[in-house]
Amino acid sequence: MAEWSGPLQKIDDWRWRIPKDYKHGMKVEGVIYASEKMIKAIRKDQAPEQVANVAFLPGIVGKSLAMPDIHWGYGFPIGGVAATLFGEGVISPGGVGFDINCGVRVVKTNLTKDEVLPRLEKLLSVLFRNIPSGVGSEGKLSFSPAELRKVMTQGAQYVISRGFGWPEDKDRIEEGGAMEGADPDAVSDKAVERGKDQLGTLGSGNHFLEIEVVERIFRPDIAEVFGLFEGQVIIMVHTGSRGFGHQICTDYLQKMQNAMNRYSIKVPDRQLACAPLDSPEGRGYFAAMASAANFAWANRQLITHWIRESFEEVFGKSARALGMEVLYDVAHNIAKIEEHEVDGKRLKLCVHRKGATRAFAAGHPAVPERFRSVGQPVLIPGDMGTGSYILVGTELAMRETFGSTCHGAGRVMSRSEADRTSRGRDIAAELEKQGILVMAESKATLREEIPEAYKDVGEVVEVVERAGISKKVAYARPLGVIKG
Repeated sequence: MAEWSGPLQKIDDWRWRIPKDYKHGMKVEGVIYASEKMIKAIRKDQAPEQVANVAFLPGIVGKSLAMPDIHWGYGFPIGGVAATLFGEGVISPGGVGFDINCGVRVVKTNLTKDEVLPRLEKLLSVLFRNIPSGVGSEGKLSFSPAELRKVMTQGAQYVISRGFGWPEDKDRIEEGGAMEGADPDAVSDKAVERGKDQLGTLGSGNHFLEIEVVERIFRPDIAEVFGLFEGQVIIMVHTGSRGFGHQICTDYLQKMQNAMNRYSIKVPDRQLACAPLDSPEGRGYFAAMASAANFAWANRQLITHWIRESFEEVFGKSARALGMEVLYDVAHNIAKIEEHEVDGKRLKLCVHRKGATRAFAAGHPAVPERFRSVGQPVLIPGDMGTGSYILVGTELAMRETFGSTCHGAGRVMSRSEADRTSRGRDIAAELEKQGILVMAESKATLREEIPEAYKDVGEVVEVVERAGISKKVAYARPLGVIKG
């Protein structure tokens, strides 16, 4: 792919502008959050062009934004954030992505690294046995059509009511784990067929389960509110709505591509297919997307239940005695109806976050009461060789990015390129030399997910902190990794 040659104007050390006059038809300017070093790499694919193309969306307000983990995606860049005016603007499946509510959950423990290391290999084996992973993996439970409808509308809350979790878990999940507006009737039979056996599965690709140790606390006062301490073992889960969400995205992209002429919508890229939010296609997509978001929260909830059971088996204590509370659960691919201030006006918006994390500030009513004094926990996974960060939302993010920040390291190599360049290497052995145990369904997955395939998550997090749109609270290093 050729290097992008469009205009990037430096605003400051952490922000770069794509001017509104770059392309006729841009309704707002683009802004990319990045360091000088990163911007050179970002220019190497056409992701900045996608930032400019998003600025064509009818009803877009503020700016077309991209986080420092930006890379080429379908329609929107991964790392893209855009908000459209509710009632007048559009909703675009490309602004959410195929893995609807791909997201991250962190489960805490009161265990330390020294307590876990002697049992790490056994613990990974038990987790690997208890949590289905890999391409096409099927869950251990079967859900009737009526039960699946409840999953779509009630999300994590439904599976908690079935005994797969603790009542308080829902208070630590974005949207309480049950997004409003879901309607199973908006979901195709094909999507249901693809998803019905995948609840409670990790999947493959960049999805993972990691046992991590908190190695560094940056803000002790906030870490204390989050219940984090140095040496603590935590578990991070990264997965989404699996084939269910993928099929919903596919279905509605087709519907919207067919409908754009009817609504006189013109965009520079057919992958930005969209429809007015207040249209049959727009309402249908939102209802189906919310159903997939709830499916994903239910999925991560079931996995949490089996994580707790696995720790109980290995350590011979109850999950409550082991302190296995959910810290938080955030979506990385979603469109939400939210209110934000734009140019001094309070507006109701449809905020698309694709490869971006909600990062609401202290005092916001959507932040769980326990964290409201400090702000929302923001969970940022890195690659399996480096580690992850826990951040917190800020007031500046509320004003500048619709309360959004980065979502991870961001790829710099395609899966095929990573696979090709790592042929002949024993990735698991390389990671073991670094003190990281890995179990995977497939060696191919490990090759596709080599650490070099990603940006340095530390650099990504440094940008969002220096730009002021989130603050570092803790850094955690992987001890054991499960990949699909």
